[in-house]
Parts: sequence; C-alpha cells; structure tokens
Amino acid sequence: MRYTKLFKQNEIYDKKLLLISLLLTCVGLIVLADASAPLAERSFADKFFFVKQQIVWAFAGIILLFVVSKIRYTFWEKIATPLFFITLVGLLAVFLPGLGAKFLGAHRWIIIGSISFQPSEFVKLSLALYIAKVASSKKKAAAFFVPLILTSFLIMLQPDLGTTIVLVAMAMVQIFVSGINMFYISISAFLGIMVAFILTVTSPYRRERLLTFFEQTRDPLGQSYHIRQILLALGSGGLFGVGLGQSRQKYLFLPETATDSIFAVVAEEVGFLGASLLIAIYVILILRGLAIARKAPDTFSRVLSSGIIAWIGGQAFLNIASMLAIVPLTGIPLPFLSYGGSSLTTILIAVGILLNISKYAKEK
Repeated sequence: MRYTKLFKQNEIYDKKLLLISLLLTCVGLIVLADASAPLAERSFADKFFFVKQQIVWAFAGIILLFVVSKIRYTFWEKIATPLFFITLVGLLAVFLPGLGAKFLGAHRWIIIGSISFQPSEFVKLSLALYIAKVASSKKKAAAFFVPLILTSFLIMLQPDLGTTIVLVAMAMVQIFVSGINMFYISISAFLGIMVAFILTVTSPYRRERLLTFFEQTRDPLGQSYHIRQILLALGSGGLFGVGLGQSRQKYLFLPETATDSIFAVVAEEVGFLGASLLIAIYVILILRGLAIARKAPDTFSRVLSSGIIAWIGGQAFLNIASMLAIVPLTGIPLPFLSYGGSSLTTILIAVGILLNISKYAKEK
C-alpha cells in the first residue's frame, strides 16, 4: 500500500474531542505531579519521579495521536488480525522469566531495559479493532466470543479482574452494536456474571474486597483501610475543597495516590464542585465519541468507535464509582489522569483513530 493511500489531508475532524483529550492529558500531568509527590519522595527521593516519566509517555502519545489521526481508519481493519495476535503474545510474555515482571503478586508488566509496559493495555485497542473487523465481515456469533474468552482468560491468569471487566464490557457493547442476536448476548452476559462471581468468591483477596464493600467498617486498619481513607479524602473536600496542593491524604495516608486513588486526591483538593466538573468533562468526551459512532460511515468504523468510547467511558466510570464506594475497589486507573504510560499512550492512540473516523463521518 502506497504512503499516499494511508493518508488523506484537508479534512475536518472533531476539534472538541481533540481539545478535551488534550485538556484531560494536561490536567492529568498537573494532578499527578501534585498527588504523587509524597510517594515519589519516599520511594525514589525525587518528588517529580512519576510525573517526569508520565510527561515522556504523554509527549509520545500526543505525537502518535496526531500521526494516527492522519491515517485512514480502513488501514486498521487490514492489520487488525495480526495486531490482535501480537498483543496476545504479549499477554503470554509477562510470564517469561527475564522478560515479564511480577509486582504485588501479579504478572502484568514486561520490562525491556529501562522501559516497562503492560500488554493488557494494548490488548484493549487490538481487541476493539479485531471485533470491529469481525463485525464488518459479518461472521457468526462464535467469531465474536472466542477471542473475547481467550483474551479474558489470559488477563485473568495475571490476575487482573478489573481490566477483564473493562475488556468484557467494551466487547459486549461492540457485539451489541454489531447486531448479534440478543439471545447470544443474554446468555454470554449471564455466564460472564456467573464466572466473575465464582472468581471473586474463590479468591481470598477478591472475596475480602467484596466483603469490605458491603461492610466498610470492618477491619479499619486492614482490609477496610483503603476505602476508609478514600471516604476521608472525599469528606474532607466538602463543597469547595481544601485547596490545590493542600491534600492531607496524599501524604501516605491514602494508598495508590498516583494510580487508582488519584480521583480521591482531586476531590479532596477541589471539592464536590471541582470533582463534578471533572466528571462533566468525561461525560462530554463520551458524548463526542458517541456522536462519532452514530455518524460513522460503515460497520467497521461504527463498531470500533463504539468500542473505544465504551472502553474509555467504562474505565472512567469503574474508577470513579469505586472511589465513591458505589462498586468494590477494582484497581483500575482513571483514564488520562492516573500514572501509567501504557494506559495513557494507548488511549491517545485510540483518540487519534476516533478523530480520523470523525473526518469521514462529516461527509455523510
């Protein structure tokens, strides 16, 4: 394929989606610099350790966003299958000695030199691309569910229930948009809920998290410590917050301030009003994505757009809902804000694909 066929210039893209994505990325860097400083100072003797790494990933991600936004979306349909299987190999590679790394009892990272990344973040995009290709090929229901089951199985081996939930939710939205018979969707949803329940009750760690969710006052210095510190942060924030940079919970009282719990630090510093504004920005992002999916020019782009926005929106909902004690803690990062180069870069690439689809949607 010639270079000129991959790119199409002088088209109008969804500028609101671009601005919101760049805004969230910049806000994320500011928030991360603030929330992670005490943890970075204790762990690395450099309070800007996390944000300096995140800036590198953000810079690379924004460049990729603009490059990808210039590549015609049909290119991704052509490489969806090999890209999907490459990411599956990455999910297996986390278990290889000398390549994969184990932290906190989980095999989720690959380390090559000074670079570490999570293959599970990239498989979200590759699975979305693959299911969109399956939908455009009008294959039978099994072609949708087999890759989803395989991917979910490999991620649960790590183990990572939170990422599995996001992945399954994204794929189910794509399958629904593809027009698959509701009977198959209902059966698969029921089986998925049953499997998730079994995996939860048979794992002591996940079972304790579930019990803690239902009884948040039990074991306040043990299993309930994380959620109690989150609620203290939210309560301290009140309506207007304690002030930018003035969070007390970030000083090693609140676990995972750079990743899972970053929203709690935001809510403590800017209060209910500031946190609501942040949620509103996410809602606008989701609505822009849905508008692109609704106006998408063909099946592949429509199913892909739906999957990308379900992935980003679902992950944001799951993180914020766990911070508000609406759902149990799942260890899911907040898109754009939480520390994690793999997550940020992959999301920015996905936004680039959405921007390209929006160019062609304007032609309808």
